[in-house]
Amino acid sequence: MKKHAFLTLTIALLISLAVLAAVEPALADRLSDSIAQAPRGTGVGQIDTTAAPGFLGIPGAVSPNLVLAFLWAVWVGWIFSTVGAFGGIMAGVGHISVFGIGKYASQFKDTAPTLNKLITDSVRVSNQFLVGMSALISSFNYYKLGRLVLPLGLALAAGSILGSYLIPWLTAGKVTFKAYVGYFGIFVLALGILMLYETTPAGMAKKKKAKQAADAFEATMKKVRSGEKVDTRALGVKVQSITPSKFTFTFYGVEFSFNPFYPVIGGFVIAAISSFIGVGGGFLLVPFLTSISGLPMYLAAGTSAFAVLVGMITSIFSYLQQGSIVHWSLIGLEMVGIVVGSIIGPRTAKYIPDIWLKRLFVVLAFYVGIDYVLLGFVGKDLMKLLLG
Repeated sequence: MKKHAFLTLTIALLISLAVLAAVEPALADRLSDSIAQAPRGTGVGQIDTTAAPGFLGIPGAVSPNLVLAFLWAVWVGWIFSTVGAFGGIMAGVGHISVFGIGKYASQFKDTAPTLNKLITDSVRVSNQFLVGMSALISSFNYYKLGRLVLPLGLALAAGSILGSYLIPWLTAGKVTFKAYVGYFGIFVLALGILMLYETTPAGMAKKKKAKQAADAFEATMKKVRSGEKVDTRALGVKVQSITPSKFTFTFYGVEFSFNPFYPVIGGFVIAAISSFIGVGGGFLLVPFLTSISGLPMYLAAGTSAFAVLVGMITSIFSYLQQGSIVHWSLIGLEMVGIVVGSIIGPRTAKYIPDIWLKRLFVVLAFYVGIDYVLLGFVGKDLMKLLLG
């Protein structure tokens, strides 16, 4: 990484610490009050004051395994930086299921609802810290590699800001958890089916430019691996012309163009849907960029990461302003893992054919989609059903 990359990360860290310093006393009081309101004892939904502190310093709370947390964060950073999606979902799976925080929080649904919501909000903002860090590292790396279409990312980000604020205001308190999870699963399954179709000969035939660019990129990477010196940065995204109605650029000699109006609208719609179902939006941005904008996956991941970064910054500060509490020792370790995974992702993605990146996305989409449909409409978890 170059010096200005470290400067960017340092500034982001200092801003986060400044915000934390300003709100920490009030948050500590809120946590103490929530714990005090919970019944005492060793049973379910009770606080055992004699037990060692765990998550958020709560006596008797689950204490995530730090080695597992680091390795899971590397996975989250890798998957998000490789395909430009599923970082938030995988971060959530880690915090909720792998570390057992979700099961612990659910114990207080009736006995201490304030504590239940406080833990829930902590998990939500923690997910976004991880995705935000991965998006920051990935955006920088992909831009340096010439695989980020910055004007397209800016247009998507511009639309996402409005969508992410408008939809919660319109729908808050009007949709049941069970319904939204079920519809989320249906939507993700639909995306998986669409992406699966694009991996077939018929689907690929309709994306000639994307395939042409992907083939040129993969051929160049073979030359690099064989020891041939190639200036890959010079072959990356190159702006050709910019007008109010058309933006044109080339990638490995293949020309692409788009009307800036459409990604702004697309960003708004994607942010609206993402806000409705409660995720970051990368899993929607990638199909938009590959299916509608016609980009190869090698460009979709970086451009998606940049658009997600803008949304995560907005959301994180909103959560902190609303009093969400963060388990900083856990998040600090996880963010180190995120940095490792996010640096590895863009460098390993070039060794994976474009078609297999899409198939990886399809597998994740089908798993998450089926799991959420079962949770929403049947009340069963896919993994539990598979394991009996």
